[in-house]
Amino acid sequence: MPFELKQNLKLTQQLIMTPQLQQSIKLLQLSRLELVAAINKELEENPLLEERNYDDDADGESTPEMNDIKGELTTKEITGEGDGRDDFDWDGYLEDFGPVGGTYSHEDIEAPSLENVLTKTGTLTDHLRWQLNLSHFSEEEKRVGEQIIGNLDNNGYLVANLDEIASIENEEKDFVEGVLAKVQEFDPPGVAARDLKECLMIQVRLLDISSNLLGKIIEEHLNDLVTKNYHVIARKQKVSIEEVQAAVLLIDRLDPKPGSLYNEERPQYVIPDVFVFKVGDEYKIVLNDDGLPRLKLSSLYRKILGDKSDNSTGENNKTYIKDRMQSAIWLIKSIQQRQKTIYKVSESIVRHQKDYFDLGINYLKPMVLRDVAYDVDMHESTISRVTTNKYMHTPRGIFELKYFFNSGINRTDGDSIASESVKEKIRKIIAEEDKKKPYKDSEIVNILKGSNISIARRTVAKYREMMGIIPSSKRKKYF
Repeated sequence: MPFELKQNLKLTQQLIMTPQLQQSIKLLQLSRLELVAAINKELEENPLLEERNYDDDADGESTPEMNDIKGELTTKEITGEGDGRDDFDWDGYLEDFGPVGGTYSHEDIEAPSLENVLTKTGTLTDHLRWQLNLSHFSEEEKRVGEQIIGNLDNNGYLVANLDEIASIENEEKDFVEGVLAKVQEFDPPGVAARDLKECLMIQVRLLDISSNLLGKIIEEHLNDLVTKNYHVIARKQKVSIEEVQAAVLLIDRLDPKPGSLYNEERPQYVIPDVFVFKVGDEYKIVLNDDGLPRLKLSSLYRKILGDKSDNSTGENNKTYIKDRMQSAIWLIKSIQQRQKTIYKVSESIVRHQKDYFDLGINYLKPMVLRDVAYDVDMHESTISRVTTNKYMHTPRGIFELKYFFNSGINRTDGDSIASESVKEKIRKIIAEEDKKKPYKDSEIVNILKGSNISIARRTVAKYREMMGIIPSSKRKKYF
């Protein structure tokens, strides 16, 4: 078969994402902290970008008012077509650029110096080492004690084997056992235990509680204690149910995680991206621009690029400045587009869930991404990116934007109710139940039917587990 060269003309359609469009999509899905980190990184790498100070506003760079912002919210999604043209009017753009929806600032409030409020919290290891140094331990005992303290988890339990510690310190296992017994007398009570039984028994011993029944319950009936089978404990120990109840009351006051008080984990505070304020009968939306660097183009490089008569700057340098300027313009434009999109989506959410903001959780409506996408004329994927890791501060608390999107559960009267509202009803039913006879999941189903909510038992169990509520057998209380 002879080989030959041929030319064919083929017409195809292909979706190409420009670097500018990729940058816009990436910024859209970033959380607030990630956005600040990305902006600071770009400020370090791009010499044409500068952070604008509030003094610059006084020099003529004013920020748009709320009415002007709402007028600008007709901006369509960035599609990549025609974006990044060389003839982009960045001069006019910079004059119009500013924070969307206003600024939520605390600059006028006198704040104490950080040096006066920052403190270092002591850890469990520091607390135990302090006690170790105050104790009358020999050098060998201190070395073994350091090994024991260094092998405790966040809850205060010993996670290393005594044979391993003895091998590392080249000591006998009985010697290590004796040091462990001394460390277990340290504060907090129950620390350095190897399991839950030992932890509770150490606390009972240190509290000097003279009760054989208490020790037998911990040693022999821990599983019955968890499932609240008090009658089984009373029958096997040949005591009255009242005696078992009295022992259980004491056990309830013991701490199963003695090291948790010194846990190094600290709560992560959420900084909202959007503030919702009620003014009269309407809700006003303000974007939180605190902490976000306000960008502008370097006037020096703009002057160099705009001066056609300056021949001192080489063509290669001008090309580099021009590329960096296009990158800077696109970053500023993408940030503005991101803020506008968040504002529009938040406005749509507030409009759809106005009854919830007015009346509470029972009036939260079922809503999906498609509802907001149709309202703001954007794709569902864009709405999904906007609502990821974004938070809204409302008169009813701080919520992630995804919180307002709920699947609907049909009522028997043909209406529908949001799943979050059903969870709240289940939580309220369990909170008001008789603790001596808690409701089973099947009984909660029947109670919900009285509110015209048709739901399966397995769905109730799933919602209960999502809320961290234990089953009825473990919720039962005899006293």
